Amino acid sequence: MNKPIMAKATAVWLVDNTSLTFEQIAKFCDMHLLEVEGIANDDVAVGILGIDPIAGNQLDKAEIEKGEADPNYAIQLKIPASVKDEKKRIGNRYTPVAKRQDRPRAILWLIKNHPEIPDSHICKLIGTTKTTIDAIRNRTHWNISNIQPVDPVALGLCKQSSLDTALKKAAAKSKSKKDKSEPEEDKFLLPIKESLSDTALK
Repeated sequence: MNKPIMAKATAVWLVDNTSLTFEQIAKFCDMHLLEVEGIANDDVAVGILGIDPIAGNQLDKAEIEKGEADPNYAIQLKIPASVKDEKKRIGNRYTPVAKRQDRPRAILWLIKNHPEIPDSHICKLIGTTKTTIDAIRNRTHWNISNIQPVDPVALGLCKQSSLDTALKKAAAKSKSKKDKSEPEEDKFLLPIKESLSDTALK
């Protein structure tokens, strides 16, 4: 069964911000009914920050309204969390609050070790912004003196497979630019033997 990314945090948001029944929320988040009731009673998920599934592009507002109007209606995911194609979901990937402070360290590592990766790929890779990348590259980031470069894979901000894919794309793009910049050979240039032979005849 498909369920939203960070299901428990999504359930917290739905309990606090909608009038959906506990059963609807439990079914949508693939949780036990008692867990959802526990969230409502502050017995479960204490301290967990709710995640808005609408902002995360996982649920339409209209879908929630249907559920609020009909207690028997089962709300559906907009984008299944089980989609394996990482390209389709990486832009909306949720980064835990505890790991957000690690982004600058990952950015600095990528800038130093793989300058061939374009900023747009770094943004998608670790869920950051162009503004933050520019600030670290230009050393204008407010905490630049304390930022140490660390591999984003080691920090848990991306998968090794995602980093490898970004590197391959950057390498292919670099090779393509190099090939285009090389001058084409003169199509009318005679081979050396023919040229010497022609000179000898004269």
